[in-house]
Amino acid sequence: MSTTPIDIRSLSKEQLTALVADLGEKPYRAKQLWDWLWKKKARAWDDMSDLPKAFREKLSEHTLFRPLELVEEQRSEDGTIKCAFRTWDGHIVEGVLIPTPKRQTACISSQIGCSLTCTFCATGKLKRIRNLDAAEIVDQVTLIDDLALKYNKKNVTNIVYMGMGEPLLNYANTMASADLINSQDALGMGSRRITVSTAGIAKMIRKLADDGARFHLAISLHAATDAKRDTIMPINEQTPLAELKDALRYYTRMTKKDVTFEYILLKGFNDSIADAQDLVRYASDVDSKVNLIEYNPIDASANVKGSFQRSSDEDAAAFMYHLESKGIVARIRRSRGKDIDAACGQLANKNTPAIKDGERVMK
Repeated sequence: MSTTPIDIRSLSKEQLTALVADLGEKPYRAKQLWDWLWKKKARAWDDMSDLPKAFREKLSEHTLFRPLELVEEQRSEDGTIKCAFRTWDGHIVEGVLIPTPKRQTACISSQIGCSLTCTFCATGKLKRIRNLDAAEIVDQVTLIDDLALKYNKKNVTNIVYMGMGEPLLNYANTMASADLINSQDALGMGSRRITVSTAGIAKMIRKLADDGARFHLAISLHAATDAKRDTIMPINEQTPLAELKDALRYYTRMTKKDVTFEYILLKGFNDSIADAQDLVRYASDVDSKVNLIEYNPIDASANVKGSFQRSSDEDAAAFMYHLESKGIVARIRRSRGKDIDAACGQLANKNTPAIKDGERVMK
């Protein structure tokens, strides 16, 4: 056996079974251990009460067990809860519980920071530090589920990869975490309850199709012409809209699933009827529906014309009605958690605790 400890939650079932055998334990211990890691929400070796103490000590000696730690929660007037999680190496990542009468949605992050620098998004102003591993992504779900039970007496019903980072630039861990969330041997949530949102990495969207991804796919579009999308989303210069459309058509053809276009309405920038006509032309070529999203102000968010502002309710409604009149399924998605900077595009570790020498220091 290697003398270098390995993260135990990076192991497959087969690898975990082999490890248990190497440690001189009976095969059934592997299933017990797997269940503690992925079904019973163990946070420490001592939680694994039906494993012999000597076995737990051997596991502690030969492997690493590094769950996320919930270090702060902020509650909104509307019941939304923003969570700050600390990783084993001292970084902070955020997730959000979004409760409604019908759903308890966990909005989770895939990276610490982000490299895409979208101008309307607070997370895009952070440096990307590293990818989250699959277990760290799953931990967000289990910790948010604990909060849903604590405050709302309900389990999480839906998962959206719409927090910090670009999931398709952390492809392997995104797929592995979605599999664990979906698997009956782990969290056991149906794939139709999982949505992964991407800014549009065409190559990886094609790979999703080839790999038979079962979750829903959402595309952060926000403008339907290259001229405008280039202005607010630098990724568009690498993956222009025509290339993105080709990838999406391949995806919908291969998976038999439609996609959701996410479109933040920015006053005077992309919310006119002419902009709606551009969106109709683009979305009509893809099996899709459209979520229109209220803009949520962030610090220092500006384009060449100045700070972004939210579209008026009247302009948003006119935009939606135009889409619907042209046969595009559309709805306006109301923001939640705005008062605690937990709404779409606002996650930026703004109110999280500083971490100093492993201790919690409140700002």
